[in-house]
Amino acid sequence: MGGLLEVRGLKKYFPVTGAAQKNLMVKAIDGIDFDIQPGETLGLVGESGSGKSTTAFTVIGLYAATAGEIRFKGTDIGGGAKRRPLEIKRDIQMVFQDPGTSLNPQRSVEQILSLPLSIHGLFRRGGKRQQLLELLGAVELPEEYLYKYPASLGGGEKQMLAIARAIATNPSLIVLDEPTSSLDVSVQAKIINMLLRIQKQKRLSYLFITHDLSLMRNMATRVAIMYLGKIAEIAQADVFFQKPLHPYTQMLLSAIPVVSAEEEMLKPKSVHSQGEIPSPVNVPAGCGFNTRCPFAQSRCLTEDPPMTEREPQHFVRCHRIAEDKR
Repeated sequence: MGGLLEVRGLKKYFPVTGAAQKNLMVKAIDGIDFDIQPGETLGLVGESGSGKSTTAFTVIGLYAATAGEIRFKGTDIGGGAKRRPLEIKRDIQMVFQDPGTSLNPQRSVEQILSLPLSIHGLFRRGGKRQQLLELLGAVELPEEYLYKYPASLGGGEKQMLAIARAIATNPSLIVLDEPTSSLDVSVQAKIINMLLRIQKQKRLSYLFITHDLSLMRNMATRVAIMYLGKIAEIAQADVFFQKPLHPYTQMLLSAIPVVSAEEEMLKPKSVHSQGEIPSPVNVPAGCGFNTRCPFAQSRCLTEDPPMTEREPQHFVRCHRIAEDKR
């Protein structure tokens, strides 16, 4: 492992206020490891409550890590945004799920795009307007949009503006928190194609947070599956879809809707689980997936499985898989 971004043993706990039991904590992230290489996309996938958005907010600095390390280009940045130098803040940007709440309704498009350039001193002498037009052009918005306000933009146009703002500082890493989940399908495709084009042009790295596994097939270089604050499986995207190993991953992939018999044949054998994801306040002992796993054994109820490299660059957290490797 290693790379542009390195995450080791990352934990983020939140105290439960007003709880009868003292020192009760929400274990939103409970010891995860991953890295992102220059120019690649790591897709972080999971159900609601798995900890994927908390991971995004901790990497970007909105939350300070409870424990563990986040290193960006060799610099420890786990202490939150307040402790980060300005050049690190410039080099890591974020696109939020709902652009309607991340864009200031009182500012015009021109003001929104000008702010990061002004903060980081990136305006070219005598070339301010041209820079703003270049940013609009990168996300396929015409010149007249400079004078519009977010309220007059559609959902897809707002997200395009959010992307333009994110690339304004020429970052190395962009964290994308479900950037297409609130958009129409046709607009989603346009945004995804735009992100892929911009990534290739600028050699950007993406941390792409999503619950949509089918989206990752063409978007991600590698895919990591989160469950209850831990990473259950991580592998190269092509290997991940061809040879999923963790029961939870197989369950997710078998649930993807398909439209042809050929696609149905490519899906893993259906894995039937029971119940819903447990609360991160009351994490089950042993393997967190044992309450839903059809293959759970006695040790799964008491021992948290280690992350095992089943094949080169294919890591799985499962006792059954670890035993098969021996």
